[in-house]
Amino acid sequence: MSVVSLLGVKVLNNPAPFDAKYQFEITFECLEPLQKDLEWKLTYVGSATSSEHDQELDSLLVGPIPVGVNKFIFEADSPNLKRIPTSEILGVTVILLSCSYDDREFVRVGYYVNNEYDTEEMNDDPPAKPVIEKVRRHVLAEKPRVTRFAIKWDSEDSAPAEFPPEQPEADVVEDDGTAYGAEEEELEAAEAGAIEGADAVQEDAEDEEMAGAEDTAGPSAPKAEDEESDAGSEDLEAESSGSEEEDIEEEEGEGDEDMEMGEDGEGAAHTEAGKGEKLQGQHPGEVMVH
Repeated sequence: MSVVSLLGVKVLNNPAPFDAKYQFEITFECLEPLQKDLEWKLTYVGSATSSEHDQELDSLLVGPIPVGVNKFIFEADSPNLKRIPTSEILGVTVILLSCSYDDREFVRVGYYVNNEYDTEEMNDDPPAKPVIEKVRRHVLAEKPRVTRFAIKWDSEDSAPAEFPPEQPEADVVEDDGTAYGAEEEELEAAEAGAIEGADAVQEDAEDEEMAGAEDTAGPSAPKAEDEESDAGSEDLEAESSGSEEEDIEEEEGEGDEDMEMGEDGEGAAHTEAGKGEKLQGQHPGEVMVH
């Protein structure tokens, strides 16, 4: 926690001529007595491409600092033109207002500054050599950029942590890599078991479906009828090879042939019926599989 907090900065003479002094009204709060003074600085950035042209306009020591809210006026001289590149006198630049305690900076406020001529004619057609008497500066005071830093004040307790705190219990904890590998092995074993269980369930389901298909299938054709059909066929062949001497025997043979043909037809009908029953019995089994 910062012992000194910046509450506000007000730019007093703004806009102003380029060579006029800078004036700031600074308000800050001190939470506890300080052993040393605060050092305030104002820096002018002379070039956007190199820090060699930066110049410290002024610095001020403020102290002793009473506890509570404090306010003062900080004045700084205008920048030295000899240290600014001629091509960068006009245009936009930056000023930095900072405060340090015991050579440790804890707050910095940056402002954009626009330097231009006071007439539109000179801005439209600027002379080759800048005319400083005609140049005015405008600090964009409504858009400051504030940066704060944690520093050590008078007590050691106020010093920011330079290293992470020690954690002796971290050495006792199991290595994350080992635990991670064990978790992976457990996960792979669980997945393998789940796959085997799924295969077993699928095989049981297929066995049940096959058994159901056999139960629902119709009974096969009677063997006796098949034998009769075979016998009828043999009788027909025997009688067709016999003599044709007597018409009575021929008629009887034809009668036997008709009768046995009828038996053969009846046996075929039963066989086809048996097949139909099989197909009808197997059809639900196919639907169940799909």
